[in-house]
Amino acid sequence: MKKIFLTAVTFLFILTIGIAQTDSGFTQSEIIYGHKDGMALSMIKLSPTSHANRRGIINIVSGNFISSFDWIPSYIRRSQFYIDHGYTVFLVLHGSQPRYAIPDEINDVKRAVRFIRYHSLEYNIDPKKLGVTGGSAGGHLSLMIALSDDPTIITSHDPVDSVSARVQAAAVFYPPTDFLNYGITGLNPIMEKKFIRKQGVAGAFDFKKWDDSTKMLLSITNEAEIKQIAQDISPANYVSSDDPPILIIHGDADPIVPLQQSKLLVEKLNAAHVKNELIIRPGKGHGWKRDVADEEAILNWFEKYLK
Repeated sequence: MKKIFLTAVTFLFILTIGIAQTDSGFTQSEIIYGHKDGMALSMIKLSPTSHANRRGIINIVSGNFISSFDWIPSYIRRSQFYIDHGYTVFLVLHGSQPRYAIPDEINDVKRAVRFIRYHSLEYNIDPKKLGVTGGSAGGHLSLMIALSDDPTIITSHDPVDSVSARVQAAAVFYPPTDFLNYGITGLNPIMEKKFIRKQGVAGAFDFKKWDDSTKMLLSITNEAEIKQIAQDISPANYVSSDDPPILIIHGDADPIVPLQQSKLLVEKLNAAHVKNELIIRPGKGHGWKRDVADEEAILNWFEKYLK
């Protein structure tokens, strides 16, 4: 696993906002896992009320690199399948574009994994049995968790930053994996402004850096810098032999994230001898309504590798 640099959330603050007992065999609570810019980062914890297997599934709530609380009810409905099999499910929300670009979102989701592991005893889960899942942007962020390194944040005084952000398995849908070779070798979609605006993701790629003279975050326009960041946020560039098992489900008629993105990653995983599987759904586009076969494939992957 190669290194990606993270920005520490300033301090630890734990807040559980209500615990609701449902009639579906689980309790539901909202947890604040960090703060930035004076705002809270939150996730929803769904805990089985019986037959808990002490394994956790982290589901990244994300589409087009936007994370909306309005989507939580549908994510909870899909989580029922995993809860019924004993899993504790964490629905992680992150800072969204256009206010926050992809590097910021990566920091958020890694923070969430650290927080869950730090509180694993409290949550009745094994810290060595965590899986991550997500679709599209959520799949990309899941792969960044699974494949990139998680160096200790030495300058942080927050004990959460002292634990690992690694997971033991990942299972994702139609993820972008290489922003420098998108669809064809050498194509960087970030430089195709019309394309990313049409897809509604321009804010996700509006990388910024601090300008001391203006005391502002200014957009990066230098092509070399943009290319470097595109490389840094591409999961395919972090593959190494110690990575966890990766499952990818992708449609062969996807007009937004080419199937080539998953095939490219699988080639690198195979070369590094990382356990993986690519399930290709014939005729499927992007963001289809998942069926029982999809959910069972994810469950079986976690059952196999979160033992």
